[in-house]
Amino acid sequence: MRIFRDDALFVIAGPCVLEDDTLNLTVAERLAKLADRIPGGIVYKASFDKANRSNASAHRGPGLDDGLRALERVKQASGLRVLTDVHLPDQCAAVAEVADVLQIPAFLCRQTDLLEAAGATGRAVNIKKGQWMHPEGMRGAVEKVRAATSGRRVAQGDRRMSMPATRLSDIAVTERGTFFGYGDLVVDMRDFHRMRGACGVPIIFDATHSVQRPGQGSGGASGGAREFIPPLTLAAIAAGANGLFLETHPRTDEAPSDGPNMLPLDQMPALMNRVLSVWNATRT
Repeated sequence: MRIFRDDALFVIAGPCVLEDDTLNLTVAERLAKLADRIPGGIVYKASFDKANRSNASAHRGPGLDDGLRALERVKQASGLRVLTDVHLPDQCAAVAEVADVLQIPAFLCRQTDLLEAAGATGRAVNIKKGQWMHPEGMRGAVEKVRAATSGRRVAQGDRRMSMPATRLSDIAVTERGTFFGYGDLVVDMRDFHRMRGACGVPIIFDATHSVQRPGQGSGGASGGAREFIPPLTLAAIAAGANGLFLETHPRTDEAPSDGPNMLPLDQMPALMNRVLSVWNATRT
């Protein structure tokens, strides 16, 4: 069954970065209980490496090998499918052995070798829209993944490689806001319609990175305004978003990464109730 659907709400949720098993599994257990209420299900997300931090001393995560083992434990304990970021083409094959979804970070959404390597695994791929990209500009990123996934011959420098032709595309694009000035992101609600028309894939709204304030936190870390997560989430669903991306943590102020723009875990059920009400009202 496809992970990214246009006929049923689906949610990608979890902590920004993998921590210890206690934290990882606590979040997974809570999300697994909530998943029965989400028609399209919940995918657990967490990064093994936060490779694009603005501060060189920022927490990055457990790394590839330990991170994949931690994600495997989450899958086995919770029964949820899992998603994690990939930053280099060489990471994709190993990540695909564990993760159900490979995610392309926003800053890497034009990296051809990475997009093709992710598509070639046959796993679902979520491409985050770059903060500087216009909606129609994401068509090229989707076509790179789709070409590698469908088995068409894909150019790689001055050589070509053939991909297996039996794989079907399961691709989504995630809207995470556009830079406005130097320290804020703005979400254009027209983007869900425009990207869906341009790319022909389900469009996800990243409700938590959209309220991020890059470089505006203490010590050069990113700040955030999590109070805007609920209204933006509801507006995005009404505007046509097919799915949601929500980073969540039981103790946001203690989170090693992106705490100011994560949703407290205990607020997830109430927000999902409101989201489902808006989904049902606007899709009927």
